[in-house]
Amino acid sequence: MSAALAQAPASNTPFDVERVRADFPILSREVHGRPLVYLDSAASAQKPRQVIEAESRVYETEYANVHRGVHYLSQVATEKFEATRTRIASFINAPDENEVVFTRGASEAINLVAASYAGHFFKEGDEILISQLEHHSNIVPWQLAAQRCGAVIRAIPICQDGQIDMAAYADLLGPKTKLVAITAQSNALGIIPPLERIIPMAHDAGAKVMVDGCQAITHRAVDVQAMGCDFFAFSGHKIYGPTGVGALWGRAELLEAMPPWQGGGEMIARVGIEKSTYKGIPHRFEAGTPAIAQVIALKDALDYVDDLGLDAIAEHETMLLDHAVRRLSDMDGVTIIGTSPAKASIVSFLLDGIHPHDIGTIVDREGVAVRVGHHCAQPVMDHYDIAATVRASFGLYNTLAEVDALIASLEKTREIFA
Repeated sequence: MSAALAQAPASNTPFDVERVRADFPILSREVHGRPLVYLDSAASAQKPRQVIEAESRVYETEYANVHRGVHYLSQVATEKFEATRTRIASFINAPDENEVVFTRGASEAINLVAASYAGHFFKEGDEILISQLEHHSNIVPWQLAAQRCGAVIRAIPICQDGQIDMAAYADLLGPKTKLVAITAQSNALGIIPPLERIIPMAHDAGAKVMVDGCQAITHRAVDVQAMGCDFFAFSGHKIYGPTGVGALWGRAELLEAMPPWQGGGEMIARVGIEKSTYKGIPHRFEAGTPAIAQVIALKDALDYVDDLGLDAIAEHETMLLDHAVRRLSDMDGVTIIGTSPAKASIVSFLLDGIHPHDIGTIVDREGVAVRVGHHCAQPVMDHYDIAATVRASFGLYNTLAEVDALIASLEKTREIFA
């Protein structure tokens, strides 16, 4: 497991989950007449009051378009907007805040690199390695890039326990390998690939590495310098922040060599009818009016997580995952998909003889929200020769009692189908 994405050590500060839950207004509501048990944070996390109020405050008292404005509100909005960039750089230990590019989410961040970096530098016959663990957002953009430039996509297989097949990975690397696209934590299985081995091996082969950090950044500290990757993407909505905003981090020398991928306002230095010149990084990649309120509120989400402590969060979520795995393992007819011990916050499983969609429907009537389907990770499902799983994913606000509520709802599901 990577030192830059390590399982956190035990915290000396007690994690008060009930105090945390009080910060999330939606957790007090009922669903189908039962208390909401939200076990779908891997898809999108709920928002604490601090983030909701921060976004609302922008619209109520601080809103204006950012950059170039000379009036007071524009200056205030710009200052807070750029403060989030600085905060992200600190949060992921980026060397320079100008290496942080705002996007609509991780999908757009990966598309940016695929369109601009791969689209500009890759040629026919170059190879892009993509692991079978990847979310579709770290697969499809590279397929599109390969189609445009003639590059070849090659799959890094996974083992039966869901972990990367490192021997196969080593065999795939070669002089034609230009990029390795890898997740820091599988959204479908929770598996954590050994980035501390994967990234140096790619660099030794002369390849760059794009890391999808959407799941990882929510559960443990990220240090892009220690990790050694070349690009890193994440989404705000996964880390208790607003939807519609995310970020790309890239090495300055790479970003500076990349052409703009979208044109419009803000990314230009000067525009003429026949030719334009462009700003430096990061602004050359931020065409048009951004998600101003969402970017500003993202800082509050990062502050919130930092205040709780990522070590304490990881310890709490590990307790939840361990309890869920034990309870599920004690049930007859349950198959857990992805059993590697290097995993976090997610358990994906099947219940013999019952389709995952039926399970999801019945447990929902008990107030329990889980995700069912292929989880935008169809190559994972293909590897196990299944169509779908039930996925329970845990966040900092979940409790042991909620895990037990999931188990009780599964028992009821089994009784119904018996």
